[in-house]
Amino acid sequence: MDTVFGSGLFLPDALLGPALGAAAARPLFTHYDDATGERVELSGTTAANWTAKAANLLRDELDVEPGSRVSALLPAHWQTATVLLAVWACGAELAGDPSGADVVLADAARLDRALGAGAGTVVAFSLDAFGRGLPGLPAGVVDFATEVRVHGDDFVPWDPVGGDAPAWDGATGEQVLAAARERAGALGIGAGDRVLSTTGWDTADGLRDGLLAVLAAGASLVQTVNPAPDALVRRAETERVTLRLG
Repeated sequence: MDTVFGSGLFLPDALLGPALGAAAARPLFTHYDDATGERVELSGTTAANWTAKAANLLRDELDVEPGSRVSALLPAHWQTATVLLAVWACGAELAGDPSGADVVLADAARLDRALGAGAGTVVAFSLDAFGRGLPGLPAGVVDFATEVRVHGDDFVPWDPVGGDAPAWDGATGEQVLAAARERAGALGIGAGDRVLSTTGWDTADGLRDGLLAVLAAGASLVQTVNPAPDALVRRAETERVTLRLG
């Protein structure tokens, strides 16, 4: 299996590695928002580059490192996928409860909750397809879209992050990966599948089924938010979908 950033990053390598190598130019994340008409597609290479940029931002500017706890108040979105991989690339632990986390990542709709959580740092996500930031942010809040663009798209870890490191609410990387692979099997997701999903990532089960299981199986994801029912049948055909979730 190809590694994402050289070697030594257990979860990012395991989840993103199958989308690199010979498959690197193929679509990995295709994001639709039927409320706005947005469609964004990332290949394996582009997803790895975004993951590296986000990891450099988290580590170099926000001091995210092994032992840090990072909470994500973010919807199902390609930026969410890459920043979660970046959290694990830094060796940090994903925390479901934002209260007292070292860093909270939040979109505009959840920013007030993030600010009330008592986190050390809050990072705001506009999730804008053209990279525009969020105007009028409170002092001290980091604007992801503005800050991430200046960071390099190669990430070299200072230390390896093994599978025994805490990765998600006390579970190790090995346990997170095993659970994702188990769910992939239960959902019938296999290598090379093209998965159309409307599953939200607001819960642990939704994130595990809707994102991690897809990546762990070596499949690609067509994520649709605000789905228009009449569009899903056409989209499944256009995107050559082999499996539907949600």
